[in-house]
Amino acid sequence: MTAVPDQRATADPAGAGGAADEDLRALFGQSSVAFALLTGPEHMVEAANPAFFAAIGEQRARTGVTVAELMPELADQGFVELLDQVYRTGESFTGSDVRITVGTGVHAREAFFDFTYEPRRDADGSVTAIRVIGVEITQVKHAQRLMAEHRAVLEQIARQAPLSEVLDGMARCIENVAPQEMLVSILLAESDGQHLRHGAAPSLPDFYNQAIDGIATGEGVGSCGTAAHRRQPVIVSDIAAHPFWTDFRDLAERAGLAACWSAPILARDGTLLGTFAIYHRTPRVPQESDLALTRVFADTAALAIERHHIEQAKTAAEARAKAAHDALAEAVEAERKLRADAEQRAVAAAELAARMRAAAAAQAATPRPAHCQLGGKQGCTAPAELKVADSWGDSAWGCTAHAEEAIINVRSVFIASEELGGLAAYVHR
Repeated sequence: MTAVPDQRATADPAGAGGAADEDLRALFGQSSVAFALLTGPEHMVEAANPAFFAAIGEQRARTGVTVAELMPELADQGFVELLDQVYRTGESFTGSDVRITVGTGVHAREAFFDFTYEPRRDADGSVTAIRVIGVEITQVKHAQRLMAEHRAVLEQIARQAPLSEVLDGMARCIENVAPQEMLVSILLAESDGQHLRHGAAPSLPDFYNQAIDGIATGEGVGSCGTAAHRRQPVIVSDIAAHPFWTDFRDLAERAGLAACWSAPILARDGTLLGTFAIYHRTPRVPQESDLALTRVFADTAALAIERHHIEQAKTAAEARAKAAHDALAEAVEAERKLRADAEQRAVAAAELAARMRAAAAAQAATPRPAHCQLGGKQGCTAPAELKVADSWGDSAWGCTAHAEEAIINVRSVFIASEELGGLAAYVHR
C-alpha cells in the first residue's frame, strides 16, 4: 500500500445509525467534499454525493456495486485492505496528503486527498458500514509543486544561468508537474521579428524541432507563427482539422501531436521575444487553469529572455570598449615607434652629414694636379680648375667642361673646391 502520512486511529462514538447517515447525506449532498457510504464487509456503495463521483470519474457514477468493482485500481494501492481493516477493527482511519491513482489506462490520473474512513455501528455496536469523507487537494498540490518549480526558475534567472538552461528547466518543470501529459516548446524570435528559432523543447522529437527551427511569423503559420504575428494567444484544439496547420499537418502527425496552444512572449515595450507553446497528443480544449499556466510562464520566459538580451548587449558593449582601448593602445605604440624611428633617422642623417662635411673638407685640402683628371681613358690636357666630390668621399680635379659633365651626369657629385668659393663661384663664373 502507498505510504500515508499523518495517520491517526480513533474510536467511533457508539450509537451512530441511519439518522446520522441521512444527516451526512444532506450535509454533503452538494458539497465539494466527497462523501460515500460503503455497507457490509464487501463495501457496497450504497450512496455517494456528486463530489465523490466527480473525483473518481462521472462515467462511473453508480451505486449498488462494491467499491472494488467501481474502482478496481484501488486494490493494487492498498485502499481496499485499509477498508477491510477499519471494518474489522472498528477504528476509524484518517489520511492526509495521500496520493492516489484514479482511473485506468488513458483515463488514469494522479490525485491527492485528505480523507477519513469512519465505521458506522448498529445498536449492538457492530460495524455495518464505513463512511468515506474526503477532500481532493490535487489542484492545491499541483499549485504548490508548480510554484516551487517557478521559484527555482526565477532563482536561475537571478543567478544569470545560461538562457538555454533556464528555458529547458522551465519546460521540464511544467511537463513534470502538469496533471495531464503536455509537451512544452519555447521558440525565440530573431532580431528582425520575422522568424522563430528553437529555444527549448525537451520532449518533442528532434526531427520536429529541426523542421520548425526558423519558421516565419505570419497569419496561418501554425499556432506559434500566428501567435507571434498577432501578438495574441492562438488556441488550436485539433491540429488535424485546423487550417493554420495545413502545411505542418503531416509533420505533427509523425510527431504524435494533436493540439497546440501558443502564446507570444513579449518584452515590456511590446517587442516580440518568442512564443510559448503547449502541445497535447489528443485533441483538447484548454481550461482556465491551462491558460493561466501559459500566461505565468510566458511572462517568466520574457523575463529570462530580456535578461539574456541585456547581458548580451552588455557583453557586446564591453567587447567594443576593449577593442577600442586596444586599438588606441596599438596606435599610441605605433606612433611611439615611428617617433623613435624618426629620431634615429635624424641622428643617422646628422652623423652622415657630419661625415660628408669632414670628407669634403679633407678632399678640399688635397694638392691640385696640373691637368684635368676627368678626361677618361683618352685623358685631358686642360688645366685642372675645379675639384668635384661625391657623398662617398671620392674626389677629382677637372677642367671646367669635364667638371660640369660630372655634376650633370653623376648622382650626388658636388664642387668641393673651397678655394674658388664652392658651387656659387662655379655658377656665377
